[in-house]
Amino acid sequence: MHLPLSGFRVISAEQYGAGPYGTMFLAQMGAEVIKIEPPGKIGEDGTRRGGGDTARHVGPHFLRENESTYFQSFNLNKKSLTLDLNSEQGQEILHRLVASSHVVANNMRGDLPARLGLTYDALKQINPAIVCAHLSAYGRDNERAKWPGYDYLMQAEAGYCQLTGEPGGEPQRMGLSMVDFMTGTIFCIGLLGALVDAQRSGKGRDVDTDLLSAAVHQTSYPAIWYMNDGDETQRTPRSAHPNATPSQMFKASDGWMFVMCQLPKFWPIMLEKIGREDMLDDPRFASNADRLANRDALTEVLDEHFSRETMAHWQELLAGFVPVAPVYELGAALDNPWLETIGMRDQVVHPDKDDLQVLASPIKLDGKRLPNRAAPLLGADSEDLLGELGYDASEIADLRSTGVI
Repeated sequence: MHLPLSGFRVISAEQYGAGPYGTMFLAQMGAEVIKIEPPGKIGEDGTRRGGGDTARHVGPHFLRENESTYFQSFNLNKKSLTLDLNSEQGQEILHRLVASSHVVANNMRGDLPARLGLTYDALKQINPAIVCAHLSAYGRDNERAKWPGYDYLMQAEAGYCQLTGEPGGEPQRMGLSMVDFMTGTIFCIGLLGALVDAQRSGKGRDVDTDLLSAAVHQTSYPAIWYMNDGDETQRTPRSAHPNATPSQMFKASDGWMFVMCQLPKFWPIMLEKIGREDMLDDPRFASNADRLANRDALTEVLDEHFSRETMAHWQELLAGFVPVAPVYELGAALDNPWLETIGMRDQVVHPDKDDLQVLASPIKLDGKRLPNRAAPLLGADSEDLLGELGYDASEIADLRSTGVI
């Protein structure tokens, strides 16, 4: 497969989730993504401890010591270069890399890119076309720049926790770190836009996004409703849509399912398919506005009907006619045979596991999903990359012994 970012080199001083999640898409599309990772400390006994992306140390499951399967979630297809960016020699290596690169990315705390020389202003004399992409918690240009921040904090401050859960219950975060994933994706949209322009103009720039801005932006239409009409969206029972009805969870005989009459046309189709055409004449449910006003009564009626049969029965009856899905637990969701049908499960070869199970890319090119390979071991590519930059074996050994790499 010819990959669209083949030939582009991305240096990324990245850790943990949001940044690595975004740059993994670049690596899957063919870019050479080089992770810069801290080399760790050399102890009195001469052994090196710690080091690497903190994600390598996140349990509970490991391939080997300090090589977690968590790390594989965000770093497929990348290379690893250990490098102390705080050292003079580390900066020299960075600059040699920048000369042959197209992007320098990072997801550091907002005050660190300038200190570590990762901004366009610091690198434009080496490579005027370099794009410097920054993903931070709160941005680089305000009084929160030095604040550390994580996904869950953004869900709290952007209103997600108060919007999630049953009415009257405690605030709840989403079950997954969706702010990280959304921000990583937005990060790469900005990065790619700047890269396209740099290829045309020969001039790079800084590109910024931050977790809180991305989280707030995703409040989307409820934000517009509130800012213009003072209409503050509230929690709804059964995770129902705030307006379209019925669009919520219902009880089948063996579990829950989500049925979405998101458009008015689906209401009569659903009633016909489930054998409840009589409800078309019920004035409580005549229009979407009526159904919304009488949602509790509608839920009771449909629960009683749907609970007579299994989720599979209703899905087979409604599929392709009315939007419907079973409410799976995570294991059932990942064991769903449909994922095999569409190719969303993949496996890669890792030094510690020949059949490491991973998720396939959601992107297809020419009808085929993007290829995957295992995330790199810490520093796996350091010697090759330094050799390419002109360092010989003795120089590399010196850099390693002094903790620069």
